[in-house]
Amino acid sequence: MRVLISGGTGFIGNYLTQALLERGDEAAILTRSLTGKKERPGVQYVTWDGNLETVVSECDAVVNMAGKNLFESRWNTQVKKDILSSRVETTRKLADAIVHSASKPRVFISFSATGYYGSRGDEPLRETSAPGHDFLAEVCRKWEEAAEPVRKAGVRTVLPRIGIVKQKDDGALAKMLLPFQLFIGGPLGDGSQYYPWVHMDDVIGLLVHALDNPDVSGPMNVAAPEHGTMKEFAKSLGSVLHRPSLFAVPEFALRLVVGQAASAIVSSARVVPAVALQTGYQFKFTDRRQALRDILNRN
Repeated sequence: MRVLISGGTGFIGNYLTQALLERGDEAAILTRSLTGKKERPGVQYVTWDGNLETVVSECDAVVNMAGKNLFESRWNTQVKKDILSSRVETTRKLADAIVHSASKPRVFISFSATGYYGSRGDEPLRETSAPGHDFLAEVCRKWEEAAEPVRKAGVRTVLPRIGIVKQKDDGALAKMLLPFQLFIGGPLGDGSQYYPWVHMDDVIGLLVHALDNPDVSGPMNVAAPEHGTMKEFAKSLGSVLHRPSLFAVPEFALRLVVGQAASAIVSSARVVPAVALQTGYQFKFTDRRQALRDILNRN
């Protein structure tokens, strides 16, 4: 399979590219500039400024994961606009290329996030659940709508709603480690919020599952089937690190550090990966302690 990937040099994109190469696929990675990009066997770099319709016509699948990092800047009006446009405009451009391509891919996988549901307490959230009403929910709703023309054109379209990805080298876990290592770790917020974590191996496993399985279409929750709260997750992390989990970071303190984004950090989403389970995906990591031990013990 030849797979076109937007966001292929990012956190998840690097892992997906490697997984595709290991199983004999090829990756064409969309990038703003070819400067500093060195092609290697199985990997080609193509620019957004090229003829996207032609590039798409040469691929069996398209994976769209481009988007501005949610937490690299304090949220203000402009940053929020950038967060939205970096997702929606990229998706629209890819969708238009797919719709007008001479030969369409078999599948279009366009990222979304569990932020689609907003903060919903302990309500189980399946793919059929309604969207929330906060900023990230609105971003995810518009992000998913931007992929709709591809589905209408007859291409199988999958919308992975990605949870909080766990891996040591980047992402949320990396930011949680230092306080625990200094014996001042604990939950973010009051700890009662449900925390939709997922191990990177299962993120990649589910993306490959979506590429290969024709029964997977529409929204797909990408979160471990274990329903745990932030307090429980922090306690498990402390246990694996042999550190206490005593020092909760209250929401007002988070707001001092990250501003408006604090509301997203302490939101509660009890996400159920119903589509993944119904279509036969077997999670590699369903226990948070097992997942954390695996991540922290890897080289």
